[in-house]
Amino acid sequence: MRWTGSARVLAQWLVLGALVGGVCGVASAGFLWLLEQATHVRERHEVLVYALPLAGVVLGWVYGRWGGPIRGGNNLVIDTVHTGDAQVPLRMAPMVLVGTVLTHLFGGSAGREGTAVQMGGSLADQIAHRFRAGPDLRRELLAAGIAGGFGSVFGTPIAGAVFGLEVVVVGRLGYEALLPALVASVVGDLVTRGLGIHHTVYPVPGALPLSVDVLGRWLVFAVGVAAVAVVFVEATHRLKGLLEKRVPWLPVRMALGGAAVVALWLAAGTDAYLGLGVPGILRAFEDPALPVSAFAWKLVFTAVTLGSGFLGGEVTPLFFIGASLGNVLARLLGIPVDLGAAVGMAAMFAAAANTPLSLSIMAVELVGASVLPHVMIVSTVAYLLTGHRGIYPLQRIARGKHGGPLFGGAVPLKELEAPGPRGPGGDGGQGSG
Repeated sequence: MRWTGSARVLAQWLVLGALVGGVCGVASAGFLWLLEQATHVRERHEVLVYALPLAGVVLGWVYGRWGGPIRGGNNLVIDTVHTGDAQVPLRMAPMVLVGTVLTHLFGGSAGREGTAVQMGGSLADQIAHRFRAGPDLRRELLAAGIAGGFGSVFGTPIAGAVFGLEVVVVGRLGYEALLPALVASVVGDLVTRGLGIHHTVYPVPGALPLSVDVLGRWLVFAVGVAAVAVVFVEATHRLKGLLEKRVPWLPVRMALGGAAVVALWLAAGTDAYLGLGVPGILRAFEDPALPVSAFAWKLVFTAVTLGSGFLGGEVTPLFFIGASLGNVLARLLGIPVDLGAAVGMAAMFAAAANTPLSLSIMAVELVGASVLPHVMIVSTVAYLLTGHRGIYPLQRIARGKHGGPLFGGAVPLKELEAPGPRGPGGDGGQGSG
């Protein structure tokens, strides 16, 4: 009987996980193709960037009129995993897809993980309701949707599976959802690749033996990564809060943000900081003369774009920020530039999203095993140094990053104060919202 029950559960997760992964893979393939076309059009017609404020007005009006139920974005999906509230609206998938593609078409600095996670969560919740899943099964399917979206959009199925578990509760992995998340992420990646999508190929750094001297350099490196991650998180959240308070109407907020991006573009004198910025990431692996200010430019472009309400994610911009910062720190610390870029790329997002394990795995999937153990050391230290803040304010946390008693339940990061919560064992500080 016990074997029969296990076989039934395994079969259930293989079927449902594959179904979630399949729809995520198709959605990611369509999204990535559209994103590539939008990027090519913008690169051929840079004059489109001047229309970003107008695009902000249109997108803001559409979202103000029909997007109220989905305005939470990734935070809505994460919150639904915990609260079991009303169904994640199906409209989230097409609206966030179109909004993100238009953001990139007109030059907004944004990523793609947010779109993939939101599409995955929306589609997975439709499947959960179609099969009349109970609360526990629904939560596990939502985690699978996050994993399927993340793994398929980046071509990193193992990291996607772990990210789907790690991002929900800081410091904890819900292994009850591991199998569906793994199945959804692997199937999603296979479907996306099977539909002809080719992911970015990153340079493979050479191996660097770990020694006491190298470890000391990585610790200094991690401090730099954590400091910039904190600046990014705080700048994005505070700018968003300030604009929402001072400019209540979303179309005007987005128009102002679009105008600011255009002004930044003209001031920078280059289009390197528009859109995803993948060429800038690749350059960071190879160019020992990369401008020291590159990471700061991309940080400001992205904080303004996302803080004013444009759609997209944070991963690829944070990859740019981390890789370019890693390039600079590597030159200062005597670390190979390609390895510094690879470690910085992964550790920056790990620190900002509180996901050191999945991003360390992702680094291996993207650039090879030579990045270990360096990326794990830097990601973990930077994750601890950022305190209780992150790009997803509705992530839950049940115990402080530095240990101590449980808080009496998993609470959202936005209800805590960074760098430590004022709860049992908390160490106080200022919140990030």
